[in-house]
Parts: sequence; C-alpha cells; structure tokens
Amino acid sequence: MASVTSLSDTVQQHLASALSAALPEAAGADPLLRRSDRADFQANGILALAKKAKANPRELATQVVSRVVTGDVIEDVEVSGPGFLNITIADRAITENLAARYADESGRLGVPFAEHSGTTVIDYAQPNVAKEMHVGHLRSAVIGDSVVQLLEFTGENVVRRHHIGDWGTQFGMLIQYLDEHPHELDHKAGAVSGEEAMSNLNRLYKAARKLFDSDEEFKTRARRRVVDLQAGEPKTLAMWQKFVDESKIYFYSVFEKLDMEIRDPDIVGESGYNDMLAETCRLLEESGVAVRSEGALCVFFDDIKGPDGNPVPLIVQKSDGGYGYAATDLSAIRDRVFNLKANTLLYVVDARQALHFRMVFETARRAGWLNEDVTAVQLAFGTVLGKDGKPFKTREGETVRLEDLLDEAVERATAVVREKAEKVGLSEQEITENGRYVGIGAVKYADLSTSAVRDYKFDLDQMVSLNGDTSVYLQYAYARIQSILRKAGEARPAAHPELGLAPAERALGLHLDQFAETVLDVAAGYEPHKLAAYLYQLATLLTAFYDQCPVLKADTPEQVENRLFLVDLTARTLHRGMALLGIRTPEKL
Repeated sequence: MASVTSLSDTVQQHLASALSAALPEAAGADPLLRRSDRADFQANGILALAKKAKANPRELATQVVSRVVTGDVIEDVEVSGPGFLNITIADRAITENLAARYADESGRLGVPFAEHSGTTVIDYAQPNVAKEMHVGHLRSAVIGDSVVQLLEFTGENVVRRHHIGDWGTQFGMLIQYLDEHPHELDHKAGAVSGEEAMSNLNRLYKAARKLFDSDEEFKTRARRRVVDLQAGEPKTLAMWQKFVDESKIYFYSVFEKLDMEIRDPDIVGESGYNDMLAETCRLLEESGVAVRSEGALCVFFDDIKGPDGNPVPLIVQKSDGGYGYAATDLSAIRDRVFNLKANTLLYVVDARQALHFRMVFETARRAGWLNEDVTAVQLAFGTVLGKDGKPFKTREGETVRLEDLLDEAVERATAVVREKAEKVGLSEQEITENGRYVGIGAVKYADLSTSAVRDYKFDLDQMVSLNGDTSVYLQYAYARIQSILRKAGEARPAAHPELGLAPAERALGLHLDQFAETVLDVAAGYEPHKLAAYLYQLATLLTAFYDQCPVLKADTPEQVENRLFLVDLTARTLHRGMALLGIRTPEKL
C-alpha cells in the first residue's frame, strides 16, 4: 500500500522551503498552517518569526510569498493582515490527490502507518464475574474498542486485556452454596443464552446471600472456603471456574449486542496475577519503595494527603496478609512490561479511580517498571447521566442494566428504520438488521462523540434522530450515496483532474484530504471524539454538496463521473471512519 501525502503536508513543505530561503535562521520553523474560512489554508507562523528576527512581519511575509513555488499544487498565495498567508490550492491538485486515495486497493484511503509504532496493552471492558453489567460498563467497552481499532489501523501492535473481577471474598459464599447445592449451574437442556446464564447467577447469588446473612454456621463455612480458594484447593477452584464460565456466557452475549469482538485469551482477570502477588510485595519492600506501617505494606507520597493532613498511602498488602487491588494492578504492570514487552499501558477506567492509578503508576515508576521507554496512561472517562443531568438510574433509583439499555436503543431505532422501509425497499430481515446497526451505533456514537473525560447525557430520542450530530445522520449520508451509485446506470465514478471544481466540491475534497492526518492525530491522543467530529463535518459538507451540485444530472458526462467519484470516496471515508468507531454503515436506510 502506498500512502498519500496530504495537501496540507505538501503546502507545509513548500512554505518551509520559502521561509528558509527568505529567512535562513528560520530553517525548520513551523509555518503554523491550518484550514481557514478566508482561503483553503492560512499560515500564521510568520508573525512570531518576524518578532524573533526583529523584522516587519508583513515585509517578511511578502518575501516568503515571492519564493513560494506556485502551479501544480498552490494556485495562489497572498499576504493578509499583519502578515498572515492565505493559500489557495489548485483544483487539479485536489482531484489528483483524492484520486490517489481512491486508487488505494488496501482500503486504507492512503492513510500511512504511524511513524513510531510499538506494543500497547489496553485494559478495557472490565465486567465482574457473577454480576450484571450496567450502564457504567458501557463507556469502558465502547471507548476501549474504538481505541483498539484506531491503534491497530495505524500500525500499533495491540494486546487486549479484559481485567474482569473474578476474585475476592464474595466467592467463598457462592462456592460454598454451590457445593451444598451442586446442580444449580448444571445445564440439563444444553447450551444456555446469556440472559439465562445471568438469571442463574442472580438466583444463586440471592440464595447464597440470604443464607450467609441468616445462618452463622454457613457463614463460617463460607469464610473457610475463601481460604481454600486462595490456597488453590482443586475442588474449590473447580467450582469457582463454574462461576467464571457461566459469567462468560453472559459477558459474550452483551458484547455481541454491542457488536464487539471479545476473545477468550484476552480475558485475564484478577486471578491471573495471583501467583505474582507475593513476589511483587517482596520486590517493593526490598527496594524500599514500600514500607511496613502498622503491619500493612504501604507506599507513601508527599503530595497525597487526606482531609486530616496525614499522608494517604497506597496499601499493597493488608495487615492481615491479604492483598488489595494495588498488589494485583502492580503485578499486572510487571506482567505487561516484562512478559508482553509493552511500550505503553493504556487503562480505560472511570475518572473516579484517577487517584488510585496515579499512585499505582508512581509506585511502578519508583520500582523501575515504568520509565522513559515504558509509559502508563489512564484514559479516564466521565459518567453517563440521565436527561435530568444526574447519574443515569431507573425510575426506582437502581442502576440501569446494560442489556435493557441496548435492547431499548435497538427497539427505538428499528421503529425509525421501519418508517422509511417501504420508501427504500427494505425487507423485514433488513429492517431487523439495520435497526440493530442503527440502535447500537447510536449508543456508541453518543458516547464517542463526547470527549471521554466529560460526562454525557443519555437521551435515546436524540440519539436515533436523523437530524443533528448523531450516528443515524452519518449512516443515512452513507446510505444516500449508495442509492445514488445504484441509480447511476452505466455511469461510473472516475476522476477528471482537468475539470474545475465548484465551491462545494472543493470544500468536500479538501475535507476528504484531511482524513489521514485526522486518524493519526486521533490515534496518537486516544481521542475518538475528534474522529466523530471529523465525520459529522464530512456528512454536513456532503449535504451542502448535494444541495449545490447535481450528481446524476450534472452538465456533462465527465462531470457526472467526477461527482460520482467524489461521493464514492466520501462513502468509503465514512465507512472506514465509522468502522474505526466500531459502528456499521448499512447500504440502505
């Protein structure tokens, strides 16, 4: 695959050469090129350079303009205001650049791989064994999945990790109950659905909790079972595995609804690091990173204090010898750095856990496990809110089940699809399938179009709307292009660089050219919301193009082909961009 140099990069190179010729000491300086409403691009860097060189910025700008090579790419460049440069791109250059992207048979649209790729271990989608997934699990899963797609697309080696909650004292109660009621998780009728698996777990949990709270002898047996579990007693481990397996049936059914791929080897829960905990503590204590305080193994920080002014430590091992979350997280870091050879550790975790991860990362840095070559980043995310701006709850005040939320989204979306089904000739099967794509896409896009760290309001009515910044609007734009291509008859998309471009064609073309740099920038910063913003603007420019530039009724056959080429490239860009967000684009809508 041959990557395509963007027009902005080409212009940047032209300006840098002209700037270096006009002011040799400015060699390598950034002209600060950006898209502009006043021209195709504007360069603002000359003002700062002139100030540094004690030169008149407008005069320096004039000298730079005189040295800019115009013709093939840059059609015109003029000085504006105190020393800005307004640059206009030649129509031919726009079409030829887009034609090169269109010709990329790899489907990458000329997007290059990132210059500095390595191995990233990304920790996301972390449900708990024997517990239902709720709306709080949505963001980690959706954001994490999109970042995985983006990183892999740009050439990073990505190792997925789902750090499920599969360990702890609560399993003593569950295992003991299962031991005394051995057929509770038997599947007599063969395979069970995710819903049935969760129903089994819920029923068993409630029964075990009721017995634990009312029967002291059972409580004693359950606590003894925790000791057996931690000691690795075979029968206890076998029953614990039953809970994990039953939970996975449920997890996979939810992730399938979310249209996400979750692979069994990627699930390495808390239990996966049990054998490392003692050594982690030993290494921290021997190196002096952690110290004993009131019997517990702690790491202290000068800048982290509680309300009383006393230091708040990271407790790695409790005074009773038990291990906390910190020991597991630090062991996971050791595994990911030394066994998986990661350069970057990325944690897609609720912003409310920021202090914990700040302390864990600093502890790992002091221990030498994180350094200049290996970094850890928390991709923190905010809270899902209801329409009232408060944390999203049911009317009864309970946490919203994720499955219920997804089912309602699909139901609402299917109704929207059905309204237009007859007009576009959708079969019942297509209505059902598109309803799923639109509903799940709507939920994902609402999440991903918001900066991860911000809270966002969950409003299904708005999410499935055909108007505004929604997934449906983008999916409809894609489907509309497919409809035009189907109606084109014998006319085929073809680039005609010799043709002049209308303003709406130029605007659409210049935005299409920015796809590559947008994807690379989004992947480098773990910011899917910027890709969502790019795609929404692309769909908006497409709408303006439709209004001003007839496609199938253009003036000449060449213009028809050129406009078919423009909309087809737009469709391919929408399709690729939405896929990087984890969202499907139906052919008919």
